[in-house]
Parts: sequence; structure tokens; C-alpha cells
Amino acid sequence: MAPGVVRLVAPNPSPFTFRGTNTYLVGTTGLAVIDPGPDHEAHRAAILAAAAGRPITHILVTHAHRDHSDGVAALAAVTGAQVAGFGRGGEQVRTEAAHMPSGKEFVDYDFTPGVRLGHGDVVDVGEWALEALHSPGHAPDHLCFALKGHRIVFAGDHVMAWNTTVIAPPEGRMADYIVSLEMLLKRRDRLYLPGHGGRMDNPLRTVKAYLVHRQWREQAILAAIRDGATTISDVVARVYSTIDKRLIRAAELSVLAHVEHLSERRLVICESPLSLDQRFCPA
Repeated sequence: MAPGVVRLVAPNPSPFTFRGTNTYLVGTTGLAVIDPGPDHEAHRAAILAAAAGRPITHILVTHAHRDHSDGVAALAAVTGAQVAGFGRGGEQVRTEAAHMPSGKEFVDYDFTPGVRLGHGDVVDVGEWALEALHSPGHAPDHLCFALKGHRIVFAGDHVMAWNTTVIAPPEGRMADYIVSLEMLLKRRDRLYLPGHGGRMDNPLRTVKAYLVHRQWREQAILAAIRDGATTISDVVARVYSTIDKRLIRAAELSVLAHVEHLSERRLVICESPLSLDQRFCPA
């Protein structure tokens, strides 16, 4: 993908993972693995084969969604690599499986890295250095990793070329996501390597497009509410009329995230706490 950067795609394709989770190997002598992906023996074997005998010294995790992090423990056991990530706090809301867009429990709430990284922390081994960029929104623990000196960012699920990112409350939060996108606009990176899908050679244009898309979606949702929609399903029927039925739950949660954001700014009044069953009206 770039000098000293190799990508492997895990065999876990789905409507939410595209062709599969991207795993990246960074370095030429000692290696970092970014997102080992699912706990899949063949994928782990492919990672070790790509390492070709070179030591894997670090495993970095963008966020503790199982399609990115379930393979950590087994790979660490084989390699002895140090595991680094933001980590999940005990205060994080544990979302019911029925409320997740994938239809199953997909968050590893017990993920605890050996090294906890915050915004601006750097893992530096001399040959390569990766800076953590805390980018909540899709997940509260989400990190992007900037390869220092190369203007390359491993973007995880924060920005992807194949589809827009799912923001699913309470795991995701739209207000945080907008701020995290705006944070990336202040940088001048030339290449994003996302957690799913292909490389992004004009990443700032994509980030700007993401922000415009969210603004447009919010306005469409607000217009639907002002036109009489009072429930999440009402809004989805109006705004996502042609969506693939397999993605209805993701659309419902995206609407919920926007409604939460509108409510926080007092543009919408909700009759009950945040839920897929809540009713609302324009302020």
C-alpha cells in the first residue's frame, strides 16, 4: 500500500465489513500489526506468513469492535507483541445485542490493552512511529494512527471509501463524530488506509464529503420530522426509501444518532429517553 506497509483482508465479508476487515503490517524489520481482525486461524496464518520471520513487536487496535480486535489475543500469544489501544472503560454503556446494526453483539467491552493510548501518544521504535489520534463517534474508544513522517493515516472505521460510517447510539455519538471529522481537516495527510475497503488518495476531500453528507442527512431528517414524522421508522421510510432491507437497522440507528444530535441542540423535542421506540416532534 506504501513503502513498508502491507495490507491483508480478513475473510469476514458482510454488509457491514465490505470485503472484510483490513489488517496492516507496518515496518521492514520489526513490525507493527494494526487491527488483527477476527479470531480466524487462516487470517492469523496469513499475518505470520506476511511477516516472513520478522518479529511482530506491537499490535495496535483502532477500536474494540470484534471484527477488528478479536484476533488480538491469539496473535499476541504467538508473537509476544505488546498490545496498544485506547481501551474500554467500565463506565461505557453495554448496548443490547438487539440494538446493534450487525444484529449480534460485536463490542468487546473487556478489551484491555497492555498500553493505553490517548490522543497524541506515539508508539516509536525508531524505524517507524505511529501517533494515536482519538477519534470517537463510531465508537468511544476509536483511534486513528498516523504514520509520522509519511502523511499516512490508518483510519479504522472513522473514514472509509466504500461507504459512510455507521454511527449507532449509544455506542456511537454523532456530536463526537462531527468533531472528530473536523479534527482531521486540520491535518494535511495525503493517504488514508481504512479498516474496510480501498486506499483513499485524496482523503481531505472525502472528509469534507462526509461532513456535507451528514449535514444533508440531518436536514433531510429534520424536514421529515417537521413534515409530521414522529418515530424512527417514520423517518427511515421517508429518508431511506430505497435502502437494502438488510441495512434497515443501521439506518434506524443512524436516524437515532441524528435525532439525538438535533435534540442536544434543541431543534427536536423527544418524549422519552434515547431509544428506537421514542417519539419526537420539532421544537
